Amino acid sequence: MRTFRLVIACPDRVGIVAKVSNFLASYNGWITEASHHSDNLSGWFFMRHEIRADSLPFGLDAFREAFAPIAEEFSMTWRITDTEQKKRVVLMASRESHCLADLLHRWHSDELDCQIACVISNHDDLRSMVEWHGIPYYHVPVNPQDKEPAFAEVSRLVKHHAADVVVLARYMQILPPELCREYAHKVINIHHSFLPSFVGAKPYHQASLRGVKLIGATCHYVTEELDAGPIIEQDVVRVSHSDSIEDMVRFGRDVEKMVLARGLRYHLEDRVLVHGNKTVVF
Repeated sequence: MRTFRLVIACPDRVGIVAKVSNFLASYNGWITEASHHSDNLSGWFFMRHEIRADSLPFGLDAFREAFAPIAEEFSMTWRITDTEQKKRVVLMASRESHCLADLLHRWHSDELDCQIACVISNHDDLRSMVEWHGIPYYHVPVNPQDKEPAFAEVSRLVKHHAADVVVLARYMQILPPELCREYAHKVINIHHSFLPSFVGAKPYHQASLRGVKLIGATCHYVTEELDAGPIIEQDVVRVSHSDSIEDMVRFGRDVEKMVLARGLRYHLEDRVLVHGNKTVVF
């Protein structure tokens, strides 16, 4: 079913839900899903509605025009999207294939409602797997002594393919700050650790040395600060003293691909609202 997704964040006060509901009812809007959250600590209110597109007398542009006075009255940060307009995704990876292969499979199986515009990699190892799916593959090597030309090409490709979201599916390079700023809350990363613990390289090795009983993965938006962006999704798996580092890496890969797939799905379905460095995920 084609729906419009109305996503709102604003200072909390009485009357927000009533105003939005009355607006939709006045145009015969049929709400199929409604989610609300009031954050007492920040004093902000968050809302997500799905409305049957065929129940409304207008499209997105007319909706925005009609809704604008309400948004202004309540100082809303808001957006309205159409499920018929699939988001364009650019995937980035290095040599490890598990996250990329999982996302490609889910896309191929129609589990992810999006268009995968291309895959960008700093290695050529995964080309045949990607091109089997009929997706363009760009090999953009990164010179450790001079990374700027490579990331200029990455930026060009992302713009050329009109990406709505970029997914780092174990892309083992740190994006430059200007790219993080330009695509704020539009670059999703999977970190093979239960952040904020074990930031940076070889987190499973760090976890093993600490004798942890749980390991996990974190899907988050990329910011200029390494591994510190707003968290979208996390999960864990139990380990014991008898598990080797190799065992932890193997368990971790399973968690990583599940968490990344869920995080991307939430983003594609407009379920993630960012406030400060926190998220509300409906």
